[in-house]
Amino acid sequence: MNELKVGGQAPSFTALNEKGEKVKLTDLTGQKGTVLYFYPKDQTPGCTTEACDFRDNFSKIKKTGFNVVGVSKDSVKSHQKFIEKQELNFTLISDEDGKICEDYGVWQMKKFMGREFMGIVRSTFLIGADGKILKIYPKVSVKGHVDEILSDIKTLEKK
Repeated sequence: MNELKVGGQAPSFTALNEKGEKVKLTDLTGQKGTVLYFYPKDQTPGCTTEACDFRDNFSKIKKTGFNVVGVSKDSVKSHQKFIEKQELNFTLISDEDGKICEDYGVWQMKKFMGREFMGIVRSTFLIGADGKILKIYPKVSVKGHVDEILSDIKTLEKK
């Protein structure tokens, strides 16, 4: 896999959303683009905090012309429960086979409590309506992340 770079084309995909419908990245793109974020697992503390932060700021993000899409290896059913429990207002993509995670380079070796294992490294990609990568946020820290994205979108609008 080639390393993804700002200005490069974002890998396209077709996958199931939380309703079990096949969708493409292009179907999910807002007027100006997409905030595509990858997270390790539904219903876990950090992932729930991040999802709720996107939920609470969704209207602000939509006003900028961007859409929010979350991706994890969880099943459609797991996504349905996560959306229902947390009242999420954006699409979640089920990447059970891990192809999207691999294409975006977020499926990596992780270390936790002395163990090494493969997993999703929390990452976000700001993708323009033309499919070009505008910004990459690797190894995201949840606190303040959505505010950073909103600030970056405003900065990009000024260019």
